Formats: sequence, C-alpha cells, structure tokens
Amino acid sequence: MATNNIVILGAGVSGLTTAYLLSQDPSNSITVVAKHMPGDYDIEYCSPWAGANYLPTGQPGSNHAKWEEQTWRPLKELTEKHPEAGIHFQDTIIYNRKKDQESATGQWFSALVDENPWYKDVVLDFTRLPKDQLTPGIDNAQRFKSVCINTAVYLPWLVGQCRKNGTVFKRAVFKHVTEAAKAHHSGQAADVVVNCTGLSSKNLGGVHDDKLHPGRGQIILVRNDPGRMASISGTDDGEDELFYMMTRAVGGGTILGGCYQKHQWDPLPDPNLAIRIMKRAISMFPELVGEGQGIEGLDIIRHGVGLRPLREGGPRIEAEKIDGVTVVHNYGHGGFGYQASYGCAAEAVRLVKETLQNKIRAKL
Repeated sequence: MATNNIVILGAGVSGLTTAYLLSQDPSNSITVVAKHMPGDYDIEYCSPWAGANYLPTGQPGSNHAKWEEQTWRPLKELTEKHPEAGIHFQDTIIYNRKKDQESATGQWFSALVDENPWYKDVVLDFTRLPKDQLTPGIDNAQRFKSVCINTAVYLPWLVGQCRKNGTVFKRAVFKHVTEAAKAHHSGQAADVVVNCTGLSSKNLGGVHDDKLHPGRGQIILVRNDPGRMASISGTDDGEDELFYMMTRAVGGGTILGGCYQKHQWDPLPDPNLAIRIMKRAISMFPELVGEGQGIEGLDIIRHGVGLRPLREGGPRIEAEKIDGVTVVHNYGHGGFGYQASYGCAAEAVRLVKETLQNKIRAKL
C-alpha cells in the first residue's frame, strides 16, 4: 500500500482535529509541525484560551452552520464514551435582548439567540422559556443541554489519539508555508501540507492572508461553580463587551467572559475590563458567590487573553498549489474553532484525499 506523506502545520484545535481524522487512515503518514503545542500559553496560540463549548453561531443555511451541525455528533459521542477527553454535558441558558441586534456582539450571536434557532433539533432538551419567566429587558431565552470542553485536557487527548495512530510531532517555525513540505519525519518531501496556522496565516509566507484579523477575547478563570452554562446577546458596558460563563469538565474551573474586540492585538489583560466581566457575572448569577458578596467572592485562578482568528468571508478551507507544493488550508475560524472543528476538519480531509487522488492519476 502506497504511503501518503502529510505535514500539518499548526497544533491548535483545527490542526489537531484534522490530524486526528487523517491519522485514522493507515495509508497516511503524518507529521504535525508547530511553533506552539498543547501545554503552551502564548498570545499567538489561541486554542488553550477558549472556553470552550458548543453554542452555534452560524447563520441558517451557511457553511458555518453546516460545519457546526456536523461537529455536534462527534462531540456528543466523545462526551458519552470517552470521559478522558475532558468534555461534559452542561445545562445551558441563552438570553436575548433585541436592543443588541446592531452591536458587534449582537450580530455575532444573532443565530444563537434567535427565538426559533436552526440548532434546536441538534442539541439536547431544547425548550423556550415562557415570556412571563423573563426578567425585564430580556426579550426571549432558551434552555438546552450542550457540552463544555476543558481545553487543557482535550488538546493533549487529541495529541494522544494521533500518537496512537502513528503521528509524529515536531517543533519548528517557518517563514514560508512551502518550507513545511521538507519537515516530514521520513525525510521525504510531503505530498500535501495542511495549513492550520490560524491568525499566523496573516504573515506566513506564501499565504499572507489580509482578510485575517484578531478578535480579542479576555476571560477570567475561577474556582466558583454556578452549575450551568450561560450567555447573553450583549451588555450595557460597550458594544464589543459580552457575558458568557461555562464550567470546564474534570475540575477545569469556570470561565467568565468576555469581549469581542476586533483588530485589537493587546496580549495583556485589561484590569478594568476584568472588573466589569466579574460584576456582570455576579449580577446575572449571584449564586456564583456567597450571599451578599461582590467580586471578592470569586476565587480567581488566572486572567487570560486570546486572539480569535477572525476572517472576512469566513474560514478558508481550500486547496492550492504554492511554488509547486500542494497546500490545503483550514484556518480562520474566529470564535467557533471547537464547535465547528470536526465539520471543518472533515472538509479539509476531503480536499487532502482529492489532491492525493489527482497525484495518483497524474502518475498513471
């Protein structure tokens, strides 16, 4: 059986999920090459900072929504059958304020907070909250059961699954995407390079994608456990600020967020924004802290900042030739990298298979 030499550039959730799916085919010999690996915490490496959860934001009928729908089944199966992956089910409540519709966060969350969302038949136990149960200012809300991912457990789990299937991991930094073709562990040139470098594709030679820009997010990780996941369409603190809350599986702590600051590269947590995030969380869910306590009742683990790889027009999942090297791109997933990971990776895998088949036909 012929061996397909594949190099995957990038070890975030997109790169690792693509590697995981490709590694299930024994004819593929895979090397994952990355500057940052699970266990690193760096502003260039977005995946560890994510919540992460499954709260669909794709517009009905879009590729984004299709990829999210395709990702639900694998995440649900991992939750049910592989507790070691660090994913658990969590009761979720979503609030919508129609006054947020034109804000940056309101537009981002518009599909999520819709009164009749497309995902109602995807997630578990979906129900709309009766209008008489809504607090003043809330126009509609829904409950359902979704999943929350402990990224500190899940990313290494993906590495372990890839290793079990023979994938080799290496550290390297490249100025040009074609250099990755020489990094396969066999010493032979790669048949395909899969570019999963996220925001770094903006400055990667041979790619230089000017449609990419950061969507800065800031979070606080606390030990307090509210027992649910929640989000709302916007806040009164600024149109690029928002509220979301989720408790990571297997003791991963509770994420409090956040913001959606486009074109903002600042890697340092803003202490004033942190205070607003904490106050919003306690205002919405006083049970986070003891009765009568304010933000001093939060047991803080750490503050964090991540740069979502936003891309105008959505993710880039396509194949091209760059200086004679076949490259399949899978990057630019904004704030939905985890919840669309399997759908996007499956699309990238399809393109890899097509390019390999074309090479075989060309040889014949």
